Amino acid sequence: MAKWNIDLAHSAINFQVKHMMVSKVKGVFDSYSADIEAEDLTDLTTANIQFGINTASINTRNEDRDNHLKSGDFFDADSYPTITFKSTSITKKSDDAYAVTGDLTIKDVTKSVTFDTEFNGKGTNPWGQDVYGFEAETSINREEFGLTWNAALETGGVLVGKDIKVIVELEVNPA
Repeated sequence: MAKWNIDLAHSAINFQVKHMMVSKVKGVFDSYSADIEAEDLTDLTTANIQFGINTASINTRNEDRDNHLKSGDFFDADSYPTITFKSTSITKKSDDAYAVTGDLTIKDVTKSVTFDTEFNGKGTNPWGQDVYGFEAETSINREEFGLTWNAALETGGVLVGKDIKVIVELEVNPA
C-alpha cells in the first residue's frame, strides 16, 4: 500500500447549517490531518482513510460564534480536541463515484456515516508530481453526536438547524 498526502493549500473541510430557519451559516476547520493508504487512487476501493480534525480550529468568520462552538454548549474543544473519521468500507457506485463509509467520532459519540465521494481526476503539477482530486459530501444530525444546544425563536422554529452538511475537498499526492 502506498501512502498519500493531502495538499492542505488545495483542500478544505467545509460545513453548513441552517440559521434561524431561513439562511445558512458556513464554516471550515482550518487544522486537520489524514492518513491515506491506497494501491491506486484512481480506484478508491483500495484505500484506507483516516482523518483527525482539530475541533478548536473551527472558523465561521465570526469570533463570538466560533468561541461558542468551541464551548461546552457544542464541541467542548478543551475536553474533546479531535473529531475523527476512519473508513470501514468503500464501494464503487460508478466510474468516478464512491460511497465511503466509516466511523465518525464527535465528542464521545461514534456513528457510521457515508460520504458520497467523487473522483475529480488526476493531473500532474508543475514539479512533475501526480495529483488526485476528490470531493466528498455527507449530512449528519448534530444532535445524534451530543451537539444539542439550541434556542427557540419568538416567531417559531429554532436558532440552529439539526442537519449539518459536511463537504470535504481534497487534493492528494504521493507521500
